[in-house]
Amino acid sequence: MFVALAEDRHEGRHSFPLLKGVSVWRKAFQYAPPRALGRSESKVTEMLSSDQTSHPSNPTRLLAGIAVPDTPIVARAIQYAREHSEPYLFNHVMRSWLFSAAIAHRKGSAHDPEVLAVATLLHDLGLEKACDGPLRFEVEGANAARAFARECGMMERQAQLIWDGVALNSTPSIGLYKESEVALCTAGIGVDWGGWGYELLTPSQIDTIVAAFPRLEMKQRFTRAVCRIVESRPATTYDNFARDFGERFVPGYQRPSTVDFLLNAPFKE
Repeated sequence: MFVALAEDRHEGRHSFPLLKGVSVWRKAFQYAPPRALGRSESKVTEMLSSDQTSHPSNPTRLLAGIAVPDTPIVARAIQYAREHSEPYLFNHVMRSWLFSAAIAHRKGSAHDPEVLAVATLLHDLGLEKACDGPLRFEVEGANAARAFARECGMMERQAQLIWDGVALNSTPSIGLYKESEVALCTAGIGVDWGGWGYELLTPSQIDTIVAAFPRLEMKQRFTRAVCRIVESRPATTYDNFARDFGERFVPGYQRPSTVDFLLNAPFKE
């Protein structure tokens, strides 16, 4: 059923066939083009250039060489992710969180570290069978992550940012231009998933994080997880990246064209 993928070494990150020719992430990281910035662009530039971080009183610890918040909510999120994810997926969300925290530190980005942690740690809940539902998997996961945040007593604003971070993590053309927490969540996930923004971190940082949380055949296992959704709930994949997996790996998969929706709308013109 599945086309053979390249060997899963982080050194060979560009060999994944789905990534050839993709430049949206690298373009998105060009935050300061030589022209006047619009309001939304200025917001992202400010987020990535600020020399202060919010919530400086949060206790921290070093994990794989990266300073991360050490709070009860973050500990619960780690445990929740561990309990609701396969080992390869748990390691993926942990690496993504550490990459996002490292990027935040390098850029001096003002953000809520607990929101960033919860959003990144829980961003792939929708891939697991426990979160199967009628909505696209990012939204099912976002709903579960927001419910977790509310149960932990986080403020509604924080819970909504977590929802946005999870729901938009696979749409970098939007997520990277949202609030700091959402943009950083998207960036960290992008580093681990496709190697986009890989150059923002040092080789030592990447090697230490991958050694602490090995990839465990991430490319192959993630592909299988997405194809399971394509096969069982194809209607939820037509407007998102899962359709690419369906078209490449799932025999007989066909998606409707958005052009047909426009041309077949019940209006004369």
